[in-house]
Amino acid sequence: MSGARVIGKVLLVDDEPDIRRIGQLSLARVGRWQVAVAASGAEALEVAARERPDVILLDVMMPVDDGPTTLARLRERPDTADIPVIFMTAKVLPHELQRWRELGAAGTIPKPFDPMTLPDEVRRVLAAAEAP
Repeated sequence: MSGARVIGKVLLVDDEPDIRRIGQLSLARVGRWQVAVAASGAEALEVAARERPDVILLDVMMPVDDGPTTLARLRERPDTADIPVIFMTAKVLPHELQRWRELGAAGTIPKPFDPMTLPDEVRRVLAAAEAP
């Protein structure tokens, strides 16, 4: 995969503590990436600006600022506008997947995810998004 995006740091955003914990373990141990976490859309904006992750995994359904709202806010800021965002959601019907793409997401990873394959899924989504 020449020209593939190099991932060193991932931001995982989810309001569920168990998802954050399992995702963080998976991304760090299986993916061997640095992992930052956030529990809300507002926290995600702060952490993304401070940590400058290579990719953001963003839960769609969160209280207050949901994933689409958070993505829009990330895109408004010059320091986070170009960070690829992958939605994580149980809502994976074709029209929903199309909507997430239209909002600017690189792709979608279904929940529940397999912790052993999550890093490979991240790489696959990014590769597909960057393909001509």
